[in-house]
Amino acid sequence: MSKLYFISPFFIVSDVTDSVDFYVTKLGFEVRYMGPEGDPFFAMVGRGPVSLMLKAITPDIKPMPNPTRHEWAAWDAYISTEDPDALFEEFSRADITFRKPIHNNGDGLRGFEVTDADGYVLFFGRPIVA
Repeated sequence: MSKLYFISPFFIVSDVTDSVDFYVTKLGFEVRYMGPEGDPFFAMVGRGPVSLMLKAITPDIKPMPNPTRHEWAAWDAYISTEDPDALFEEFSRADITFRKPIHNNGDGLRGFEVTDADGYVLFFGRPIVA
């Protein structure tokens, strides 16, 4: 059976350059691809095994983050991390505005929420260890 290595959420964004800037400068991601050169509309950014695809389609195709569809659809991506407290401190130094700071939630997870430039909500966390 073939191995699977990671999943890459696909986010429709308003402006690829602005989105890439947020992920690189605020979250410490790297640009893995951005194109076409000169007038980019698609990018892949990542950090370690985590990867996101970002695409601006046309001005009339707007981003649709999960929380805009239903209040219980709180996140667009869950990003597992070994130490959410340390990552929260790292992101705090990057002057990020958190949607929710570090906390233990009702699903048995410890982590925090960040909203990106287009309103997509990322939860960085891990299961609570007993």
